[in-house]
Amino acid sequence: MLIDRFGRVITNLRISVTSRCNLSCFYCHREGYSAENELSVEEIGEIGRAFKTLGIRKVKITGGEPLVRNDIVEIVGVLNIFDETSMTTNGIKLGKLAAELKEAGLSRVNVSLDTLDEEKYKLLTRGGELKKVLNGVSEAVNVGLTPVKLNMVVMKDVNVNEMWEMVEFAREFKGDVILQLIELMKLPWSENSYYDLSEIEKELKRIATEVKVRNMQRRRQYFLDGVVVEVVKPYDNSEFCKACNRIRVTADGKIKPCLMRNDNLVDIRGLKGKDLISAIKKAVQLREPYYKG
Repeated sequence: MLIDRFGRVITNLRISVTSRCNLSCFYCHREGYSAENELSVEEIGEIGRAFKTLGIRKVKITGGEPLVRNDIVEIVGVLNIFDETSMTTNGIKLGKLAAELKEAGLSRVNVSLDTLDEEKYKLLTRGGELKKVLNGVSEAVNVGLTPVKLNMVVMKDVNVNEMWEMVEFAREFKGDVILQLIELMKLPWSENSYYDLSEIEKELKRIATEVKVRNMQRRRQYFLDGVVVEVVKPYDNSEFCKACNRIRVTADGKIKPCLMRNDNLVDIRGLKGKDLISAIKKAVQLREPYYKG
């Protein structure tokens, strides 16, 4: 079991398999980094197995955009050793790959979808085709990559007024799609679009038939009539960090103990066996809450 100095048990691994993407969303925080050399399938499998032996229960495959890798089905296959193997994707290539990914052992997907307006989507993503994403969501539901979570980053003067339309879209899938409203990260290139979700959350609480608080980062889920809406508020939220159970691996093979920091990375590329285990444990002890509250 992995426990950091603050008593937080780490159960979830996010592993970036590429820094490449077929879209260029303006707010992207480039979690995968500019890796010149992506981890191979074999290296990813080695890392996954090490984390599994240390008590990690869930893995999420991220990018960049994971589906741009030609060997992504193989990657899912070597990571299909956890209680849940999921993926975050922009959905552009999901329609064509959903069935293969499910067969390889993928449990479910998160799909980035900030608007249902075709022209606005093209502008936000700098050229993306909305119809491909919508097809990807439908195919994911059809093959059982559920619940599909729609990641809607809420942005001031961009899509705040589209939230209820997105709720209705999710409702059409009769429980197989959950809407996640995500507070925009305050990065230098996106902070002017930041929107505080507090007022939206008050309205959700008012109309919800049930409210659940997830252990992970104390996120709240609001059960409306036939649809679940989850709110992700990382900013100035000590609970978010206090309950963090995640650790990350970048596309070039470095452990990233905290999403918000780049000064404590631990390089694990090429390590195996006891050396790899030791490096993972070292990285865990570098974790600390970004917002201490």
